[in-house]
Amino acid sequence: MRLSVLQAAIASASVLLSAQPVSAKQHGHRHAHDEYAKRHTHGHQAGEVLSAPKVARKATCSLPDDPDLVHVPGAENNGFAMSPDEPCEDGKWCPIACKSGKVMAQWKPNTGYTYPESMYGGLYCNGGKLEKPFSKSPYCVDGTGTIKAVNKAGKIVSFCQTVLPGNEAMIIPTDVTDTATLAVPGPDYWAGTAAHYYINAPGVPASKGCVWGTITEPIGNWSPYVAGANTVANGQTYVKIAWNPEFLAAPLAKTLPSFGLKIECPDGGCNGLPCSIDPSKDGVNGLSSSVGTKGVGDANFCVVTVPKGKTANIVVFNTDGSEGPATSAKPSSQPPPTTSTVAKPTSTSTTSVALTSSSSAGVSSTTPFSSSTTSDVFVGGLFQEDAAEGETRYYNSTVSSTAAAVSTTGNNAPAAITSIAPSPSNNDAAADQGGSAIAGLVVALVAAAALI
Repeated sequence: MRLSVLQAAIASASVLLSAQPVSAKQHGHRHAHDEYAKRHTHGHQAGEVLSAPKVARKATCSLPDDPDLVHVPGAENNGFAMSPDEPCEDGKWCPIACKSGKVMAQWKPNTGYTYPESMYGGLYCNGGKLEKPFSKSPYCVDGTGTIKAVNKAGKIVSFCQTVLPGNEAMIIPTDVTDTATLAVPGPDYWAGTAAHYYINAPGVPASKGCVWGTITEPIGNWSPYVAGANTVANGQTYVKIAWNPEFLAAPLAKTLPSFGLKIECPDGGCNGLPCSIDPSKDGVNGLSSSVGTKGVGDANFCVVTVPKGKTANIVVFNTDGSEGPATSAKPSSQPPPTTSTVAKPTSTSTTSVALTSSSSAGVSSTTPFSSSTTSDVFVGGLFQEDAAEGETRYYNSTVSSTAAAVSTTGNNAPAAITSIAPSPSNNDAAADQGGSAIAGLVVALVAAAALI
């Protein structure tokens, strides 16, 4: 099996299978986050600008015009899934955003989940010309199609996917008006990693929510909930919903979100149900699950295993019980429209999310996994900024407790790099991008296995 290593903290929970400990191995996500954040946390006086030496600009590349690609608005990023003031320029790997349901199919071959290799997603900019590392593969390919987002809240809901390989910013948008297929990677995806999403409240479109945000509002990095999913080699899919520890650590945690999440399996056969977050019943950081547990920052989460050939839904609902179709007429499977300009994020956002006062609560009906369970386990990385250690692993009971670092050649190592003539994209779909780096959330995706 593949092993993917994610740097983050997971001190609050240890994962065991058949009483075998798993060794930890660091990777450079913290470094990637720091580099991303530096671009948005500094300022210059006018005098500094006037006296700064002139630096020759490197040749830049533009996002190709392709129906599977989503143009991420910004400034210098030229449509790539990068920070708005980071150009895709000579010598850089430039990650790409794919439309809903599809995953990136291009990255630097033979790279693993260590910094800076974890940043080398997308296409290579060589002297103003893009090079396609896997010449026989498209820019994007269909995900496994096993997980859908279902909106029962009556207002548009944005699921914001993080960029990996890349800077792990939550800038790949999916606006859900009714039902949308989420991008779920299979076992051949880069370094065996999972897809990760930040979920904003009903009424917050991707143009407002798929950004870094500010600590004063429960959107973006401080959205209440996160989710993750991936399909492994035996065909099973693991899907997780969780509280966002960044939300819990902020003053925002003093209020109750007015919406919740639950996992449903219309085809039946799933393991791990019920798995739901309803703050009106369980309070802040509460959930209902027979196998729920705490992750980083004491954030509660639960995981459901979806059998091969079946599907599951992440359902967004209003906690007051009201339902209705979303007001937007846009198809839910398409990303939101792009605005012509994107301002850098400030603390003056006017987006409002209904919240009600409440106190914290714990997990309802939490019981440990049975030690007799034989299912495989995926411990997935859903990012957390605070501590810089942790890991992402997929393993089963036959794997040694000493884990090896993962490297990947993607679909297959390319016979030759293919150059792409640069062309401006006319794709108007994407979310506003800006702000600082993704912090994210480190949690485990666990399915029917020993968890202590």
